[in-house]
Amino acid sequence: MINTDSDSSKEWAAQAYALLKQKQEDKKAELKKEEDKKAELKKEEDKKAELKKEEDKEKDFVESSNFQIKSPFLKNDVESELGEFNDEFTWSAMVLAAQGKKINQISIDEIDWLTKLRRGLEETRKGFVTELLDKLGDDPLTPESLDDLETLLIRADVGTFSTDKVINSLRKKLNEEVVGGEEGIKFLKEELRSIINKPIKDSGIDLLVPQQGILNVWLLVGVNGVGKTTTLGKLAYLSSRSNYKTLIAAADTFRAAAVEQLKVWGERSNVDVIFNKSKNADPAAVVFDAINSAKKRNSDLLLVDTAGRLQTKNNLMEELSKIKKIIDKKVPNAKVESLLVLDASQGQNGLNQAKSFAKSANLSGAILTKLDGSSRGGVSLAVSSEVNLPIRFIGAGEGIKDLRPFNSFEFIEALLSDK
Repeated sequence: MINTDSDSSKEWAAQAYALLKQKQEDKKAELKKEEDKKAELKKEEDKKAELKKEEDKEKDFVESSNFQIKSPFLKNDVESELGEFNDEFTWSAMVLAAQGKKINQISIDEIDWLTKLRRGLEETRKGFVTELLDKLGDDPLTPESLDDLETLLIRADVGTFSTDKVINSLRKKLNEEVVGGEEGIKFLKEELRSIINKPIKDSGIDLLVPQQGILNVWLLVGVNGVGKTTTLGKLAYLSSRSNYKTLIAAADTFRAAAVEQLKVWGERSNVDVIFNKSKNADPAAVVFDAINSAKKRNSDLLLVDTAGRLQTKNNLMEELSKIKKIIDKKVPNAKVESLLVLDASQGQNGLNQAKSFAKSANLSGAILTKLDGSSRGGVSLAVSSEVNLPIRFIGAGEGIKDLRPFNSFEFIEALLSDK
């Protein structure tokens, strides 16, 4: 378990906090210098523009806007503000340390993300971990406590398959030796991580990133209302920030708001959006145009927003099939991923969606969204075990930075955090 109570843990976290504080002050000073430099350049540009206007006053063609040097709007990607040095910071710092991070390698963004993830799983934890710890305490595990654990796992939407695997493993261990409460939690973490990691290992890809040298096409699929379009926007930001040449295809043409949403996300992420102005345009045609643009621009990644609902399920799957045929024809060597977006708050309903799409959409991964207060965060384990679908990204907030590659260690530590 992540022990944040020891003096050495607190001292380590305090040192990390002090270093981050200094980095933040240095960053602010550096940004101030850059802003001052930009202001001076702007003054010079304005002065040149003014002189140019004066020189051309005698000419008929005088439009001041034509002579002002305009810089594109670039939003500085500033780290989150460093919060207080408290238990949340200490816990987040220790989770990073447990993964081998050194003090000087920790960023405020990482601390901020782990804090949000832990808060996002708070409702699941309240209905699961708190009760579990109360039942286990420091006493050795008993067959009765395993029955209680089984009930808690089912209630947390972990799924019957995952629950059976965990309980059977614990029963076997209990038959071999005496297992204390703390040791039981440690063993439980290992079992849950193995369940959630299995489909990731089976895929042969630990971290899903665009492959170099070819066009990567990621199709985002899922029913309406799960946050698919918003997730694609955040994914575009993450990709662009990671220096991948990214393009967006607004192929959910059956929902007009989706196209407008993507335009906004594209502006925020500094990523271009390919769309069709026609009402109810053919999604495959949008993808066709987007692939042409991606090839011309030598893009690394094309993110495709697909329709979430048509008249029938068959129509939806036929539309996805048409899109895939276009991709196969235009870029046969492209690396295609079909990522299912799931709303964590929907619990078993989300699991049913995963099963349904997995049968007909040739899924290669899942993205778990809206993990910011739901009591059903355990559905990720059910998706991993019952659909054998690797969780690739996870969202725990509404901000543009609140989508990250899935990390099973961090997820399980946040799920079973006892403070």
